[in-house]
Amino acid sequence: MKDLHFMRGLTFAVAAGCGAACANPATAPALHPESQQRPAAQRDLIGMPLSYVTRYEDTLLDIARLYDVGFVAIRAANPGVDPWLPGADTHIVVPYQHILPPVRQGIVINLAELRLYYFPPHGAPESFPIGIGDEGKATPVGRTEVVRKRAHPSWTPTRSEREEDPDLPAVFPPGPDNPMGEYALYLGWPAYAIHGTDNPYSIGRRDSHGCIRLYPEDIKTLYAQVPIGTPVTVIDQPAKVGWLDGELYLEVHPGQDEANAIEQHGQPRSDRPIDADALVRKAAGKQLGRIDWDRVHAAEWERSGVPVQITVSPVNFSTAAASDGGQDDGAKAAKKSQDE
Repeated sequence: MKDLHFMRGLTFAVAAGCGAACANPATAPALHPESQQRPAAQRDLIGMPLSYVTRYEDTLLDIARLYDVGFVAIRAANPGVDPWLPGADTHIVVPYQHILPPVRQGIVINLAELRLYYFPPHGAPESFPIGIGDEGKATPVGRTEVVRKRAHPSWTPTRSEREEDPDLPAVFPPGPDNPMGEYALYLGWPAYAIHGTDNPYSIGRRDSHGCIRLYPEDIKTLYAQVPIGTPVTVIDQPAKVGWLDGELYLEVHPGQDEANAIEQHGQPRSDRPIDADALVRKAAGKQLGRIDWDRVHAAEWERSGVPVQITVSPVNFSTAAASDGGQDDGAKAAKKSQDE
């Protein structure tokens, strides 16, 4: 059934965030001679840009579960769309492509994007949406490791959880109603675990007491692969950059403090952009003259969580240099973009 929905609703976007074909050669700065070539092949992105055409009965929650993305992520990528009644034939952006985080070992959890990455010793990295701790019950940032695994875990509520709900039992036995789901990876931090859930619609939200929740099918996959001793790194990085096929991409998320507002209202409560300029400059290196700063600043304001191509192709730059009277003027334009 999932494959049938996939084939019916799936359309392939040509490129994330418009792509090089959208660049304007008349306004793009020319390149320095040393940056006329694209960098060596590097693939920092996984997944692909996708969109989905809705049926009348679809909700954003249904689509998020179908494509293994979280609720806040799909709302951020589709501002203005009613999450419960998107209507028939609405084109939904599915945030199915991701820039890999800067740490690439073991399990890496990025709280800002509500997503977990697993880098196995051999094979391609995998990624899963997660639920994390709500305000006042935040999931900690730092390094730890998987110290224990358990299928069909029991759940022992903490003192604070018992205070919030005095009717909770001292120990919740394994079963379909257990909030920890069917599998748990216990961390070196006491009382913290990566586990499943009995409420799949909590995934992609800040809705836990600090633990990391996954869809039932995702924790089953992860549990089977992750050995005890696997390092776990938790970061909180709303902006990421990465190269794919010689082009640099920027992915900007709203951040933890805006997740609840997006869940409830579909947009951040603050109009303050995420400042990723320094991150872009560092990643661009000698390719800095190719950066389209309008695209960078648009991504920083929109905070859609969708990777956006922020480089302009060398061909377009060469055309711009010729139309502007040669390399000398082009070099000045490139320098101006570096100084901005």
